[in-house]
Amino acid sequence: MNPAPVPFLEVDQVSKRFPGVKALSEVSLQVGVGESIAVIGENGAGKSTLMKILAGIQQPDRGTIRIDGKPVEVRSVTDAQRLGIALIHQELNLCDNLSVGANIYLGREPRKFGWIDQAAVNANSRKYLQQVGLDIDPRKPLAELSIGQQQLVEIAKALSCNARLLIMDEPTSSLSAREVERLFGVIQSLRADGVSIVYISHRLSEVHRVCDRVVALRDGQNSGGLSREEISHDNMVRLMVGRELDQFYAHQSQTPGEVVLQAKSLRTHAHPGHEISFQLKAGEIVGLAGLVGAGRTELFETLFGVHPPIGGTVEVAGKPVSIRSPRDAIRHEVFLVPEDRKAQGLVLPMDVGQNTSLPGLHRLSFLSWIDHGKEQRLIDEMIERMHVKTPNSRQIIQYLSGGNQQKVVIAKWLAMHPKVLLLDEPTRGIDVGAKHEIYELMEELARHGVAILFVSSEMEEILGMADRVLVMHEGALAGELTRDQLSEESVMNLATGQKLTAV
Repeated sequence: MNPAPVPFLEVDQVSKRFPGVKALSEVSLQVGVGESIAVIGENGAGKSTLMKILAGIQQPDRGTIRIDGKPVEVRSVTDAQRLGIALIHQELNLCDNLSVGANIYLGREPRKFGWIDQAAVNANSRKYLQQVGLDIDPRKPLAELSIGQQQLVEIAKALSCNARLLIMDEPTSSLSAREVERLFGVIQSLRADGVSIVYISHRLSEVHRVCDRVVALRDGQNSGGLSREEISHDNMVRLMVGRELDQFYAHQSQTPGEVVLQAKSLRTHAHPGHEISFQLKAGEIVGLAGLVGAGRTELFETLFGVHPPIGGTVEVAGKPVSIRSPRDAIRHEVFLVPEDRKAQGLVLPMDVGQNTSLPGLHRLSFLSWIDHGKEQRLIDEMIERMHVKTPNSRQIIQYLSGGNQQKVVIAKWLAMHPKVLLLDEPTRGIDVGAKHEIYELMEELARHGVAILFVSSEMEEILGMADRVLVMHEGALAGELTRDQLSEESVMNLATGQKLTAV
């Protein structure tokens, strides 16, 4: 009887503690040669910490890591690369101002007579680009590539370091459907060449397509695993949250009230040739659907004053308003939760409490003096209401999980009592438990008369949460669907420029 093959990677009872937080407690996993496993868990479950340990960004307090059966120490990113481990971050680690080849060999440039050997850079880069299915000139500026192509460049860069294990963190979060399919093809090709994959994604539908096994974490510990035959949405949710989610979308339509927001012949800076008209009523949850590049985010930025409209009018509560800046929008109680929470929604070096109270400090002040007691009561109320998992309000927000960061972005506007809440991809990159909490919050706000307009690229979310859906196509409003008209087919027909199929 042949002995079982030695796994490429073994993690044995690894633990890691930060001040006030036990991030990992005796976590173990194995990855075989050419095997693809998914590591799943709610935000804060310990996935990111474990991946950073494997990539040499952080070091464990206890536990053992073995490569090809031999114990190793991964004390730096250089150590990880030497051992064949590469982490593909969700936010790509590339330089827009350099060429594709320069990015692939950045810091490791081959040299000839002391000078960078550009011919070798280009020739070698071309080989790795072909391996990931990119037929482009290595001299091409990276800035001219799509996000999906840039992600493949990141993978080519890892392969140029002789990577034997690729850790992919939310690799499809910014990709179009076509780019996702291309990435999946590259993953299968790499696996056939013996490259192992650790796949992290909150899009559970992808896991069954890409992965051989599932390893689940909950509260920094192993909570179970699934073989390929056992992988299903319900089984994964059960392992992640430790409970059944009988009704994931808790949507119940409210009787809408008065019109709260109305756009009339609105023209945005991104698509000046199209006029957009629609209205939102109090207590409504309205979805805004469309393909990547349809103009959804640009519409939100116009409504919030990031980019003033170049034509048309906006009315709030029946009165024409001029929204030329976010300050104007905030004054009229129209608030935006942006897609990129880290760059646009938070001040990362500040703590949870400061981020929560920052927009409303003028309401907490008297004669320019902040009432810190009143401020702390508001912060505590929002943390409790949003179920933010944090040691205390003084925790620096960049150390919170993505889901908890998103809760703080929403909390700061809830404290301002919105009339209209614009949510741009509100559940992007967060786990199923946090998603469910945000859906429940949307329901609660609608019951209290808040008008909600939300963008989502997840069809299930649009179908599950919207009272009606506005669909955009190439900067124009292609149509509107009532709840009884909603289906994946009807949304996609409008999103691709087709007419609504008659029922």
